Amino acid sequence: MEKFKEIITFIKKLYNKDFIALQEPVFIGNEKKYVNECIDSTFVSSVGEFVNKVEERICEITGSKYAIATANGTSALHIALKLAGVKENTEVITQPLTFVATCNAISYLGAKPVFVDVDLDTLGISPESLEYFLKNFTEKKGGKTFNKITKKQITAIVPMHTFGHPCKIDEIIEIANEYNIPVVEDSAESLGSFYKRKHTGTFGELGILSFNGNKIVTAGGGGAIITNDEKLAKKAKHLTTTAKVLHKWEYYHDEIGYNYRMPNINAALLLAQLENLDFFVKQKRKLAKIYKEFFDKLGIEFFIEPKNTYSNYWLNAILLKNKKERDKFLKFTNENKVQTRPAWTLMYKLPMYKDCFKIATSNAEYIEERLVNIPSGVISEL
Repeated sequence: MEKFKEIITFIKKLYNKDFIALQEPVFIGNEKKYVNECIDSTFVSSVGEFVNKVEERICEITGSKYAIATANGTSALHIALKLAGVKENTEVITQPLTFVATCNAISYLGAKPVFVDVDLDTLGISPESLEYFLKNFTEKKGGKTFNKITKKQITAIVPMHTFGHPCKIDEIIEIANEYNIPVVEDSAESLGSFYKRKHTGTFGELGILSFNGNKIVTAGGGGAIITNDEKLAKKAKHLTTTAKVLHKWEYYHDEIGYNYRMPNINAALLLAQLENLDFFVKQKRKLAKIYKEFFDKLGIEFFIEPKNTYSNYWLNAILLKNKKERDKFLKFTNENKVQTRPAWTLMYKLPMYKDCFKIATSNAEYIEERLVNIPSGVISEL
């Protein structure tokens, strides 16, 4: 308990506050200015100059050729999976250590997730586990890959860059190509993170971002689809704009579409946030370094960015000895006004995904029992 008290004291001194949130937005730029400009223009919904500017800025940041701004990250993943070819009664390989939105987006299309393990050094899909599943539980027919047990086609792989830390995405892509399965990157948490000097979300056929209130930059809500494929980009924009055929006054829709476009007023907020992304990442990396030195002295493992990566350190994490110690730490910190959170409950332990196909996931279970996210908000003065 003395060690826990020392941690509380250290974090409160860092943030110089009585209550420390896990991750809260920081507004130090043109947020109010741009939002007011948006209001004055009266274009506050899904059409406006701020949406266009945000999409251009996302392309500049990520190096992606195209970006389509959406209402949230879940809607972005839903459409990205649809464009990748995910259909009803098929399967999508993903990781059990993820936020529920990953699996929900798969379910929206009538598909089912299949769970493989994560790597302990990345918290993302393990290439070894992925390859093991594909070699032992699937078969190829007519250029497609099928689960030999369920008889369902595998239509996509969704790795996630967990807490902003890039996974071994190049190895995952290589395995996926061997089995002719498209990869859709869940980069919801990793804006500003790079793997081998290339931005996350740009390795797969499509990638997605999230700008929820707890992300490194926020639109209040918001998300984006990124891709280098012009055809997919045009289709994504069409589907997220209720599949309305472009015309100055007529309302004609040529297929079932979705009202998923980001409102202009959200984009105004986001544009200002994106202008400070580099500063936010810089400060988060400084904070991670301070945490690493502190927890090393206490003999507690602090999770560091994986090899060959540059992480935004969206959420900092420590690993405790076991679930019992984890639970004591969570209780003590939250009762003392320092907000901490465990890793998500593994997806196959949730009632709606308990019957989904899975292989051994010992690493994910190890992480679930020990990992705690600690306050990670940007501190301007470090």
